[in-house]
Amino acid sequence: MQLAELNIGRLTHALDDPEIAEFKNNLDRVNALAERAAGFVWRLKGESGDATAFKVDDYPRMIVKMSVWETPKDLENYVFQTVHAQFYKKRGNWFEKTDKPHMVFWWVKDGYQPTLDEAMQRLRHYAEHGASEFAFGWAEVIDVERWRAQRCA
Repeated sequence: MQLAELNIGRLTHALDDPEIAEFKNNLDRVNALAERAAGFVWRLKGESGDATAFKVDDYPRMIVKMSVWETPKDLENYVFQTVHAQFYKKRGNWFEKTDKPHMVFWWVKDGYQPTLDEAMQRLRHYAEHGASEFAFGWAEVIDVERWRAQRCA
């Protein structure tokens, strides 16, 4: 099994607004870094090479990121131990704060590429019901011992 993740966010300004320029100008760099990272399997991308053209929930400034990783540790290393961490810390500069979950994780069979509709269904389920085998949050992802037990079961 591999770890799938969806992360959505509503930009504070349109993607072509100068207020978002630092974020937009580094998308290719950060995406390329992900693709070179240990344990990276797949990411959602459109013709532009990123996922900014994919829309959800009829919000014009909502953008998505979805990927699959070999292990939770691989994803954790990419998020917090690479240049991605610098942008993660600045996310409040570009994204509106929300009291709803904006990230969700779930297990997929090796080689499976989830759809955006599937991922949004899992995010909604997580928001409504909390963590389960169907959909869970970051706290469950970094619980590596639990992950190992689930994977080996």
